[in-house]
Amino acid sequence: MMKIREIKRYGKETFKAVSALIPQLSPESPPLSEEHFRKIIRTKGSHLFIAEYQNRIVGMLTLATYPVPTADRYWIEDVVIDKSVRGKGFGREIINFAIEFARQQGAKTIDLTSRPARIEANELYKSVGFRLRETNAYRYYF
Repeated sequence: MMKIREIKRYGKETFKAVSALIPQLSPESPPLSEEHFRKIIRTKGSHLFIAEYQNRIVGMLTLATYPVPTADRYWIEDVVIDKSVRGKGFGREIINFAIEFARQQGAKTIDLTSRPARIEANELYKSVGFRLRETNAYRYYF
């Protein structure tokens, strides 16, 4: 059985496990530093959820929350389940956990983006109720 919890304190083993998941999500991303990991944990609007199965961390999801003039925003980022346990429903569980967490916080909507090449992830998001929005996503590079 999988267990999901929010990381609220730094732990070396948790840091290592999260670091090991990042290349499966985004191979081009630089390695996670301990300093940045600590920043994620202590940032009020950042909720890092991990999925544990058979006493090891096998997945993660970050729910970012922030207020803007029109509403409080909830945004899911960096969802990844270890390739060794994919297909067991763990992605669905961690997403539903984040949805329920956001609902309890008063969220009216939750947003996320996913690259089109992540076919299974996109199908999962649709199957739990996310709807594709017609929008333009822009990024400014420094």
